[in-house]
Amino acid sequence: MSPLDPQVPPSGEEIHLPGASIQPVLLTVGITMGVVGVTTNVFISIAGVILSVCVIVAWIRDTRRDIDELPLEHAEH
Repeated sequence: MSPLDPQVPPSGEEIHLPGASIQPVLLTVGITMGVVGVTTNVFISIAGVILSVCVIVAWIRDTRRDIDELPLEHAEH
């Protein structure tokens, strides 16, 4: 930055990124088990569906918790 460039004020918003999670991988495993179980064994399919539902519920719960932690005040533009 040269001395002639004006100073840019810092932005008032923070960028929120979710933390690392194993949930996408577990959901993929559950869906794969559900599909493979359709052609091989019904018990594999049931286990895959149960795993998928549990992971989706946990993922939604974590997302709601993250949203609740965000600030409620928004800067007016």
